Amino acid sequence: MKDATVTAAIHEFIRHLLSATAATSLYGISHQQVVRLLEVTHASLCKALEARPDIAMLEVDGELVIDAEPQPFSLVLDRFTRMLRENGIGHLRFLAGVPQEELSRFAGALSRQGQVSLASDTHIRVGKVELPEQGGDAGSLGAGSSGGLHGHFRLEDLPEFELTRMAELYDAVRRKERLRPTGIADTVAELVEAFKREGEALLVTAALREQDEYTFTHVANVCILTMAQALSLGIRGQLLNDIGMAAMLHDVGKMFVPDEILTKPGRLTDEEFDLMKSHPVKGARYLLETPGVPRLAAIVAYEHHLRDDLSGYPAVPAGWCLNLASQLTGIADIFDAMRTRRPYQSPRPPDEIGNLLLSKAGTEFNPHLVQNFLLLLARRQGH
Repeated sequence: MKDATVTAAIHEFIRHLLSATAATSLYGISHQQVVRLLEVTHASLCKALEARPDIAMLEVDGELVIDAEPQPFSLVLDRFTRMLRENGIGHLRFLAGVPQEELSRFAGALSRQGQVSLASDTHIRVGKVELPEQGGDAGSLGAGSSGGLHGHFRLEDLPEFELTRMAELYDAVRRKERLRPTGIADTVAELVEAFKREGEALLVTAALREQDEYTFTHVANVCILTMAQALSLGIRGQLLNDIGMAAMLHDVGKMFVPDEILTKPGRLTDEEFDLMKSHPVKGARYLLETPGVPRLAAIVAYEHHLRDDLSGYPAVPAGWCLNLASQLTGIADIFDAMRTRRPYQSPRPPDEIGNLLLSKAGTEFNPHLVQNFLLLLARRQGH
């Protein structure tokens, strides 16, 4: 294996280990899904250990070093590094021939988030460090923003299990089950931390990817693009997190629309379009009845298809004042939907979509917000 291939294999193992650890903390080590994820994690570790005796990892001042090489920033590696710190692990070594039982024990201990003492095993050697008395997150974030980070955050850097968990949450809505918003809040918090490190202009790149699928990827893209706009307007703190959750949940009402309408390749009939237009009201009602969801999420779900001139749907009284979060989400929603391959359309280039937004500024879209969004896109091209 070439060095780049080895590094990619190690990163893939870390991604799977994070997924398995997250699943273990939620469901327990014996859950069927956890067993499957641990099998995948073990297979990826064995692949990374092909033709080599071991893999050595160090956590140094918030950075991950693998085989004496500092690793470029990614959300996955950053999460893994923080998990090592939370468990007091300064160095970690995986030896060739590690059996799945050892890896399962290790993942189970990691899932306890520092509540148990991690000890070395035959093929997994753990070096402990003293945990600082005061949290170092704020300092490390400040240092991280100084330009020492390399590479762009990618949507793929969200661990596979986390993406799966989001999809499962939406599926639960479809089954008329109560939404559990904890996973969404955690994902938004991860994105906020990434924004602090990378800046909104760089993170916009995360969402600017053409995709053939149109499921959770679109929702995540809209969340990233909406939060980037909010951050560029100076929004911080809990409001930024609430806006992120609202953007992530803006389309939840579509789970109450039949699949054959959502995926229909041709033009919708009037009756089908009426059903489609009902999703903002259904989504807002569902979110209002869901504990733990910020009220702003229900507002955005209701308003995200309303335009600056109050055209769109649902119908609202004259003089209705659109929430800023709804306007930001609406711009992000239109932009990402038009540049994504759908059953009824091919993706359109960003410049063409930008011109369309400009042509509708002052009628369908707030002109100041459109200009800000286009400036944000232009700024990321300079990086």
